Amino acid sequence: MDIKEVTENKKKYLSLLLLADEQEDMIDRYLERGRMFVLDDDGVKCEYVITDEGDGVLEIKNIATVPEHQGKGYARAMLRYIEDNYKGHYSVLQVGTGDSPLTVPFYEKCGFVRSHTVQGFFTANYSHPIFEGGVQLVDMVYLRKPL
Repeated sequence: MDIKEVTENKKKYLSLLLLADEQEDMIDRYLERGRMFVLDDDGVKCEYVITDEGDGVLEIKNIATVPEHQGKGYARAMLRYIEDNYKGHYSVLQVGTGDSPLTVPFYEKCGFVRSHTVQGFFTANYSHPIFEGGVQLVDMVYLRKPL
C-alpha cells in the first residue's frame, strides 16, 4: 500500500472525487488550492483532498474509496496518514459532511466529534437534491478532532 501526493492533473481522478462530492463545480472550489493524495494498493483505491483553513485548522474537503473496495480500511488508513503527517503542524483536523447515517458514524468511530452545522448548505449550493443512505442532505455538519 502506497500513499502519494498528486500535484498535477488532479482531475484525472474526477470519477473518484465525484463519489464524495457529486457536483464538479463544488470540487473546483477547493481542488487546486488543496493537497491531494491517493492510496495505491494494486491500483488507486482511495483519495483525499485537504486544505489549510487557517488558525491551525486542516480540513478534509474530499475523501472517497472506490465502491467495490469500501469497508476494507482504506479511508481509515488515509485518516491515519493525515494525522501522522500533520500532527504538530496543525492543531485541529475537521471535515464537513452531510448529516448522513453513512458518513457521520464513520467519522465518529475515527474519533471526530460534532463541532457545528451550516444550515441549508446542500440545498443552497447544489443544483439538485442529494440523498445518502435514504436521507436528503440539507445541512453541512462539521466534525473535528485534535491533532
